[in-house]
Amino acid sequence: MIEIRKATKQDVPDILGLIKELAEFEKAPNEVIVTEESLLNDGFSDQPLFYTLVGEVDGEIIGMALFFYKYSTWKGKVMHLEDLIVKQSERGKGYGKVLLNEIITVAKKENLKRIDWQVLDWNAPAVKFYESIGAEIQKEWWNCRLDKQNLENYSLN
Repeated sequence: MIEIRKATKQDVPDILGLIKELAEFEKAPNEVIVTEESLLNDGFSDQPLFYTLVGEVDGEIIGMALFFYKYSTWKGKVMHLEDLIVKQSERGKGYGKVLLNEIITVAKKENLKRIDWQVLDWNAPAVKFYESIGAEIQKEWWNCRLDKQNLENYSLN
C-alpha cells in the first residue's frame, strides 16, 4: 500500500534522486543542475515556488508529484504538474495513478480550472496512461523556451 503525504525538508535527497532517475529515463542525465540546496530554498521557504507530494511504500519514498500554480488569462488559477515520477522498479503497480489522484483531489479542493503537464511523444506507456484517464494530449501546442545561455545572449534592444 502506498501512502501519499506532503514532502518535508528531510525528503529533499530522495526528491533529487527521483529527479535524476527521471533524467536518466528521458536520456538527459547531464541536464539536471538543480541541487539539494536549491530544492530546499525554492520549495521549502516561506514563499515556495513549488510543492511536492511523495509516495511511500514501507517507509521508502518510491514516487513524487512536483507542481506549482500559474494563471491562465482565459481560465484563472491553474496547476502545472511539472513531474510525476515513480521509481522504475515500482512502475506498473498503480502508484502513479494514486499520486495523480491526489493531485486531482488538490485541484478540485482548490477549485482550480485546469491541470497542465507535458509528456514526451516517445513515452508510449505514459501517453497511454494519460489518455486512459481522459487527458487531452494537445499536439498543436509547441513548447517554447529560452535557456540560461539564450537569456544571457538576448539583447533588450
